Amino acid sequence: MNIGDRIPEILGTDQDGKEIKASDFKGRKLVLYTYPKDNTSGCTAEACSLRDHKEELAAKGYEILGVSKDSAASHKKFIEKQNLNFPLIADTDTTLLQALGAWGEKVACGRRTIGTLRTTYLVNEDGVIEHIFLPKQIKTKEHAEQILSL
Repeated sequence: MNIGDRIPEILGTDQDGKEIKASDFKGRKLVLYTYPKDNTSGCTAEACSLRDHKEELAAKGYEILGVSKDSAASHKKFIEKQNLNFPLIADTDTTLLQALGAWGEKVACGRRTIGTLRTTYLVNEDGVIEHIFLPKQIKTKEHAEQILSL
């Protein structure tokens, strides 16, 4: 997906099995972020940055929604352990990740693998992408500040 594209209507199901749709956020802006894995250092740092700045993001009109291919059970544990204050979509079949363009080849320690590309989409009140943070642009410990500085 690119700037100017509308996000898919059906986003997936969250940690509680509740279906999440783009229309659930109509009239509100959305920080839709994709991350590789629950309870890993970078993903935890990013989630905690967003958690700690949720009020400031809300003051700018943003809701937060995370997406990874982890299961709902894994998401529940991650939310409880890190005291996260926003939902996580369990995209176990990578449908949403692929639709967003956040699933593909990555290189870590010289090894090529296929997986989730850490990406953040800032979506306007009409469900249209206004800004994209690509994997190399995201500073996990300061990601909320990056968003707020726009």
